[in-house]
Amino acid sequence: MFIPIGDEPNPSRTPVMTVTLIAVNVAVTLVSLVLSTQPADPADPLLAEYLRSMAPLLPPGTSMAQAAHSVSVYDLVVFRYGFRPAAPSWVALFTHMFLHAGLLHLAGNMLYLWIFGNNVEARLGPLRFLFWYLVTGVAAAALHAAINLRSPAPLVGASGAISGVLGFYLVWFPRNVVKVFVFLFPFYIGVVRIGAPWMLGLYLLVDNLLPLLIAPTAGGVAHGAHIGGFLAGMAAAWVMRGRAQPQ
Repeated sequence: MFIPIGDEPNPSRTPVMTVTLIAVNVAVTLVSLVLSTQPADPADPLLAEYLRSMAPLLPPGTSMAQAAHSVSVYDLVVFRYGFRPAAPSWVALFTHMFLHAGLLHLAGNMLYLWIFGNNVEARLGPLRFLFWYLVTGVAAAALHAAINLRSPAPLVGASGAISGVLGFYLVWFPRNVVKVFVFLFPFYIGVVRIGAPWMLGLYLLVDNLLPLLIAPTAGGVAHGAHIGGFLAGMAAAWVMRGRAQPQ
């Protein structure tokens, strides 16, 4: 197991927008935990639409009545505001970035945003950081949709937008070092320092491109979204190289 826990060097100023994005994502997830415990209203017309759309993804032998009984209020929120390639909407292009599938999903995404967001925000400034965070998140959803055109499953999570931040980081901070906690019990447990290009290159190629090529639909991970966000961030960083200045 390899978990990034920090990077160096870091800017001295507080990354206001990075902290704000983390706070918003945490708040939405806390609300989602409450909504996940509440069963959906059988009279809600969105429930019928949800069941029709998700029917192909149900386990064999599952009746509509059984499926309806297991649907929560948050499932319907995800259905409406997650990004569905088979039924895309402009609103969901943005709202999907703030929805998560649980605490572990949230924790992993926010850890990466906290570690890599501060340097990128320091160079872009808070408002431009937010702008490019959202733009690369949209690019991530677009590539995911292109790969999964007929999928009714909603895409949720900030990882596409955060991958865009990683793309910026790779281009602008290639000399930075990432601190990684390594847990390979019983052989090695400790912290190692890895050059940012190695760390982010492994993220792009080993964690996302290879799984996408080998088993595109396995594991429920939106590898295409990660790649789309990352490449969009790299491209924007290259275009702005030398123009974006610390603020």
